[in-house]
Amino acid sequence: MSGSLWRNRDFLVLWSGRTLSEVGDAVSLLVIPLLAVTVLDASAVEVGILSATRMVAYLFLSLPAGVWVDRMRKRRVMVICHLVRAGLVATVAVAAWTGWVTMAHLWIVALLSSVCTVLYETAHQSFLPAVVPGGQLLDANGKLATTYSVSQIAGYSAGGLLASALGVARTAGIDALAYLVNAVSLLFIRRAEEPPVATRRRDFRRELAEGLAFVFRHPIMPRLVAASASLNLFSQMIFALAVLYLVRDLHLSEQMVGLVLALTTLGGIGGGLLSARLARLVGTARIIWVAPLALGWTVLLVPAARPGWGPIAYAVGMAGLGALFAVYNAAAVSYRQGACPPELLGRMTASVRWVIFGVMPVGALTGGLLGDWLGVRPTLWIAAAGVWASGLWLYFSPLRLRRDVSDEATPPAVHAASPQPPAAPERVSIEPAGKATGGGRRA
Repeated sequence: MSGSLWRNRDFLVLWSGRTLSEVGDAVSLLVIPLLAVTVLDASAVEVGILSATRMVAYLFLSLPAGVWVDRMRKRRVMVICHLVRAGLVATVAVAAWTGWVTMAHLWIVALLSSVCTVLYETAHQSFLPAVVPGGQLLDANGKLATTYSVSQIAGYSAGGLLASALGVARTAGIDALAYLVNAVSLLFIRRAEEPPVATRRRDFRRELAEGLAFVFRHPIMPRLVAASASLNLFSQMIFALAVLYLVRDLHLSEQMVGLVLALTTLGGIGGGLLSARLARLVGTARIIWVAPLALGWTVLLVPAARPGWGPIAYAVGMAGLGALFAVYNAAAVSYRQGACPPELLGRMTASVRWVIFGVMPVGALTGGLLGDWLGVRPTLWIAAAGVWASGLWLYFSPLRLRRDVSDEATPPAVHAASPQPPAAPERVSIEPAGKATGGGRRA
């Protein structure tokens, strides 16, 4: 199929459903913590556990999810995941409406939703090439990334307004309906999906070990992983306490919480639009450590916020964090792609994401524990300083002496002891800040 994506009916159906799903995700990320804080009077530890359970599946499923999804029909996986998520959110709506909601219920819903998110995201990335010709994948991914940022603004704003006008129970019910509509919309895609290809048995553990070995034997990659993991760890401490901080320390209403969170996503949009230009200006390798050190200081505005003018400071600080991640992710993913042999690209990416996504629930739980022990604001000071210092992993590395990714020589491939068919390279796209975390999936 050739021509504009605007004439590709199947992509438009997939795109519109995805947009609705992204809005629903943003509403959930706002409404469920609001329910915990305003209805159940949750402590910082309880909110931290809630945030951690939303991401814990990344720690356990990131590596095997690709293997499982490749053995199934991708659209079927996506439909089932949305139906399950609709049912999970619906139970929250019913429990809140009847007065039977508990923190344990919210934790279970968050945990099962995280499993659906990992499987859905893996299936979606694999399903897109079945709908879009190879020459238009970049355009399609660009449209999906832009829509994601806009959906976050719409979701947070709508979630805050609906929660203020209708209450969190009814808002959760509307959110469940959004997932249901998206599941149904996938059934209207006409393009037939190729059935899973039966292949000879391969040694999963051996191939997985090759990817891990490449990452941790590379002269720079371990530093890159450490920097990304640090950014995710400390930023998740902030995201875990966000709603609690806005409601109890800055004294904002549900509507204002949604508005402030929507404003914070503007940094990701701006950073995404400028990332390529900044990389060319500063250097595609140098920008990887410049971004955290040059933009990370803005996060200090978050703990510095006070009632009155505080929402503006909070929004600016978190917008700076969004811009940091947008610029950093673009450069870091490009570096990983350029430094890795094609036959190891998929396994290298899975290995890196397992580490840097795996620290996210740890960061959320740590934020909750420290928030209960030291207080929310002191914990935010620690987290903000940690975000700013994350760039030091790369500043004190050989990467500081290189301007561009093209200066990096591609290392030799790591081969198995016996011949193995090459793994298909994973199509890695820049992952925008925000989604699975209440602030975002990090590259």
